[in-house]
Amino acid sequence: MRRVVVTGLGALTPVGNNLHDYWEGLKNGVSGSVMITRFNTEKFKTKFACEIKGYDSADHFDRKEANKLDPYAQYAMVAADEAVKDSGLDLEKVDKDRVGVIWASGIGGLETFFLAIKQYVLGDGTPRFSPFFIPKMISDIAAGTISIKYGFRGPNFSTVSACASSTNAIIDAVNYIRWGKADIFVTGGSEASINEPGIGGFNSMQAISTNNAEFLTASRPFDKTRDGFVLGEGAGALIVEEYEHAKSRGAKIYAELVGTGMSADAFHVTAPHPEGLGARNVMKLALNDACLKPGDIDYINVHGTSTPLGDVSETKAILDVFGEHAYKLNISSTKSMTGHLLGATGAIEAIASIMAVMNDIVPPTINLKVPDPEIDQKLNLTLDKSQKRRVNYAISNTFGFGGHNASIVIKKAED
Repeated sequence: MRRVVVTGLGALTPVGNNLHDYWEGLKNGVSGSVMITRFNTEKFKTKFACEIKGYDSADHFDRKEANKLDPYAQYAMVAADEAVKDSGLDLEKVDKDRVGVIWASGIGGLETFFLAIKQYVLGDGTPRFSPFFIPKMISDIAAGTISIKYGFRGPNFSTVSACASSTNAIIDAVNYIRWGKADIFVTGGSEASINEPGIGGFNSMQAISTNNAEFLTASRPFDKTRDGFVLGEGAGALIVEEYEHAKSRGAKIYAELVGTGMSADAFHVTAPHPEGLGARNVMKLALNDACLKPGDIDYINVHGTSTPLGDVSETKAILDVFGEHAYKLNISSTKSMTGHLLGATGAIEAIASIMAVMNDIVPPTINLKVPDPEIDQKLNLTLDKSQKRRVNYAISNTFGFGGHNASIVIKKAED
């Protein structure tokens, strides 16, 4: 079977606007939570989120181009560009028929949709929709725009599985390379839902934290006082490549993607299975695909959203799959710093896991002050500070509304 490695990375996140700054933010336990600046939150229950800081579309696009792209697609283009440059691909020599783009977004152009409908409703009923309305809104347009920019003519599509979307995109890219359908993929995900319908909708679901008084520490996975996730935004991009192709061009290799798993809870639209059935199954599938035993894993970047039900069910699944070895693992939720980037979360957390494997540093879980008695306190949740340890293998978990579960196993690159 063809091997798949990672040869380029790009990140635009609430704790850093490029790969270097993102990793530094994670290592140093930086909270990305701020009071929302995008709109007036006076009448909203939640007034904070993990926004990107210092982003200006003018730094990346001319005005005409920016006006054609929803923020989620802008974020995708920025992260993808960093990853392509980081990979060292020679765009003049690479066979572009063998390079594809699989890009994810859980929601897509929510802001574009909201503003267009708002303008129509507040108008006189005349449908004055922009010709860019549909292309800006649809969730596949980021994949198409990336391929157009670079001329990549391989497989090109978008994956949508709520918060598991970008992990599914990575898995699809891995499988297409394994099957010989392409040699290289730009893959990942982006999201831009810190706006009125995003915050208002999740408020109505009682899914996001309303702890405005302690917004900086409100994303507190595994803490007894957690009251929901903190909404984040941004993008993560990976260049995944067939191993021999990467070696032949002298590419640097961050890590190898050796196992993938996908499963369904088949339980509830938004709530996870209380015993972590789907989470248990997906980790087992990923381990089996990698031909590994539970004892081979050193680190798990958990989904860990800071919801009352999700954190408990995931830790139950870990204990079920790993048994006594669960207490030898490092476990952390980087959402405690970045918040929850919805469809982009799998990509930025895969990047966090890759960097942990590459650097033998596990980023922390921050903000846990009151231990939850329903969560086994003997688990090493990597609290407050990064921990140095040998990380040969890591798992990155992502789960989504609808009961979608996706996991990938990441292996340290060979010397």
